[in-house]
Amino acid sequence: MQAAIENLTKMMAIWNTTDPAEIERLAEEALEHNVHFADPNHNIVGRKAFVEMVHLVQSQIPGAVYARNSEIDVQNNFCRYHWKIDMGDKRLMNGFDMTEVNDSGKIAKVIGFFGLLERGDA
Repeated sequence: MQAAIENLTKMMAIWNTTDPAEIERLAEEALEHNVHFADPNHNIVGRKAFVEMVHLVQSQIPGAVYARNSEIDVQNNFCRYHWKIDMGDKRLMNGFDMTEVNDSGKIAKVIGFFGLLERGDA
């Protein structure tokens, strides 16, 4: 699953570069052509739609820095990890992703959640 971890790292790098050619290159290397990405603000299919979404979000939050803030847990073709978005020393958001990769490690699906999941009383 080393390829999956490398592609998850590339996907995170996409969010942190503003060079359109680099975004395209990383997306082509890391994402399936029909990648499905869903979070509370987006539900898109396709590498082109993913790249357009990244440009849109970057224009809405210029200068934000995206990073994982956990290890990547992998089982079968599924990965989970926590991430954060910072602006300078201010935390803008925490979140959690579940991703599905194909057998070669390319990202096929990302399901993102915003915020921390609080423990409720059972």
